Amino acid sequence: MSMVTERPSPTLVPGPVPVPARRDPRAVLRAYVALTKPRIIELLLVTTVPAMMLAAGGIPPVGTMVVVLVGGTLAAGAANALNCYIDRDIDQLMRRTKRRPLPTHTLDPRSVLVFGLVLAVVSVGLMAGFTNWLAAALTAAAIAYYDLVYTLWLKRTTPQNTFWGGACGAAPVLIGWAAVTGGLSPLAWALFAVVFFWQMPHFYALAIKYKDDYARAGIPMLPVVRSAARVNREIVLFTWLTVAASVAAWPLGLGPLYGVTAIVSGVFFLLESYRLVGRSKRGEPLKPMRLFHWSITYLTIVSVAVAVDALL
Repeated sequence: MSMVTERPSPTLVPGPVPVPARRDPRAVLRAYVALTKPRIIELLLVTTVPAMMLAAGGIPPVGTMVVVLVGGTLAAGAANALNCYIDRDIDQLMRRTKRRPLPTHTLDPRSVLVFGLVLAVVSVGLMAGFTNWLAAALTAAAIAYYDLVYTLWLKRTTPQNTFWGGACGAAPVLIGWAAVTGGLSPLAWALFAVVFFWQMPHFYALAIKYKDDYARAGIPMLPVVRSAARVNREIVLFTWLTVAASVAAWPLGLGPLYGVTAIVSGVFFLLESYRLVGRSKRGEPLKPMRLFHWSITYLTIVSVAVAVDALL
């Protein structure tokens, strides 16, 4: 993620009690925004809006769209802020996360906890008050699963944490669909499967890049605790499953433009996965971020194809 700051020493050194520095309000505001991890939220919304458009057969009601976008943003922000609160002990050990608001002491843990809980309540309240019970329940479940099941338990105990935690990242597809229709169709589940399987090659590439960071923090990500051959197999397997799920969605209610786009973009996604595996087998520099960034491009292209198909 430079050397990582060590854990604070418990030894007390006699001396004057320091006076807390006056905080810059703008810095505090930036810290609260950083807690929500805006880049992750952007990616979640990329999958939510097309799902809503497809469910509506075009442009969904403006009010519903606004509520889902605002509620979804707040829900994702809540989950991410609570994740930062829970992970504050390991975030200070990782280069990638040591500059987050809690490791840098820009914010205190209690404030972050309250902030995350307030966002969670507001987001679920918005969904319950202005969409329907299913969308609200899915929103609440996604927040709870991400923080209580994935962050507190899976992330720290099993190398399959990315797989079992994948439902959280794919939930916005179902939430958007449910907000429009009040139910979930096979096509909604097919789109959910695309995002679910996509997360494995996407996050395994990131975990390869920051393998030493995760090892230092004691997080058993797959590239930390399993062989390169095992990681390679899973990257290829889940890339194939992602592409297969995207193609399987085609006959469930999507047109030829989507189908061709899913196949062509899927081929490029597979090629990038095999390139990483090939570099690994030849002992060359892995360049995992190429796969990481291409995975984002792939998901964006497929999502745009869904949205365009909904308008045709």
